[in-house]
Amino acid sequence: MTSIRELHKQLVKKERSAVEITQQALDRIQTLEPKLHSFLTVTTEQALEQARAVDAKIANGEEIGILAGIPIGVKDNMCTQGIPTTCASKILENFIPPYESTVTQKLNQAGAVTVGKTNLDEFAMGSSTENSAYQTTANPWNISCVPGGSSGGSAAAVAAEECLVSLGSDTGGSIRQPAAFCGVVGMKPTYGLVSRYGLVAYASSLDQIGPFGRTVEDAAILLNAIAGYDSQDSTSLKVEIPDYTANLTPDLKGKKLKIGVIKETFGEGLDPEVEEAVNRAIAQLESLGAEVQQISCPRFRYGVPSYYIIAPSEASANLARYDGVKYGARSKEADNLLSMYTRTRAMGFGTEVKRRIMIGTYALSAGYYDAYYLKAQKVRTLIKEDFEKAFEKVDVLVTPTTPTTAFKAGEKITDPLSMYLNDLMTIPVNLAGLPGISLPCGFDSQGLPIGLQLIGKVLGEDQLFQVAYAYEQATNWHQQTAKIN
Repeated sequence: MTSIRELHKQLVKKERSAVEITQQALDRIQTLEPKLHSFLTVTTEQALEQARAVDAKIANGEEIGILAGIPIGVKDNMCTQGIPTTCASKILENFIPPYESTVTQKLNQAGAVTVGKTNLDEFAMGSSTENSAYQTTANPWNISCVPGGSSGGSAAAVAAEECLVSLGSDTGGSIRQPAAFCGVVGMKPTYGLVSRYGLVAYASSLDQIGPFGRTVEDAAILLNAIAGYDSQDSTSLKVEIPDYTANLTPDLKGKKLKIGVIKETFGEGLDPEVEEAVNRAIAQLESLGAEVQQISCPRFRYGVPSYYIIAPSEASANLARYDGVKYGARSKEADNLLSMYTRTRAMGFGTEVKRRIMIGTYALSAGYYDAYYLKAQKVRTLIKEDFEKAFEKVDVLVTPTTPTTAFKAGEKITDPLSMYLNDLMTIPVNLAGLPGISLPCGFDSQGLPIGLQLIGKVLGEDQLFQVAYAYEQATNWHQQTAKIN
């Protein structure tokens, strides 16, 4: 596949049809899915119907938007009317939403072609997509490795060219971490920039929908389409949305850009090959015209422990709605209401979801609220203050996206603490509500992608895309293609 802009030109010039492009994506999905397992649902008939509608517009001489006829994957925790939305959980196995999420509604209005719903860790809880109740997604660069999580299906689908771009959700790194593992671009926007209406909640103060793309420009085009105020989301920001593709230039000279390298993200625990690749990327940014300096965010390291109190606490409240009464699965072996609740949840929730519900319920219980939840929220404020101080000195912050490259499937699934540390670099960004983007910056000796994370100020997406694009154009990492093996 090529870029969104190139495909758009081909469609407008009638060199290719939307049906032809869509069928190519569907054929690739059919070929690769036995190995990759990126999709939980493939929406073949709907996708071809959407493509035919785009072709009809072109035939009638009507103008089409840049996303019209473009194959897109959607993470299966965003409600799609008439199409199953399972959150990769048995408890929502038969759930078909009666309404459309705001982001998918915007994509439909833009003429985008949704080819399917992608796999994830159950209720977006995980860093490897091994917690899905249905299947484990493989990394296209090495199918014995994980693609990251929780948006592993969305990242793998883009890396394997099963679709051109995709949507994921990011609570503690669930877009950026799989983007790094799969060698694609993943953007976690400022909290509130993209509507969460129709996104099945995990941790409401942290969740954010964002784009995956093969290139920075493709991710920017997708964010253009989904960003904006939504009255149906009480946390939605009422701000003007710029064209994120308008200021993409191949260098940073004359921009007087200051980049800060967070020193706490280097050293012990960071894979030497990751460190080397990220340092090369930082040197490249400097050569493009950026001024680079070391920055300290002393509370950065406390992101993981505070997150794993706050997020499970919010999850314990959000997941209380799955009781077997309103929707989803229901235990038929119960003889009273309480038994039905407990049996439904025991049957419907997986191990990791149960673990986080229990942690959250404990942290919020009488006698422990002040000791755990309240303290974690105070640490969250301190982390946010560290970022604010850093941004008084620099415009953009840089870290590795992940401490290591993709690990083998099964390697960490029985060690939750080791798994949680995969989000060490990404979690603080969510706690502070900031935008962050991951883009490929090299490969390790095993041929697995390495990710570079850029962190911006609140509503600093435009600047992040500029820096990411300049780096991307100076390197060829985005041009490498996964050979499914």
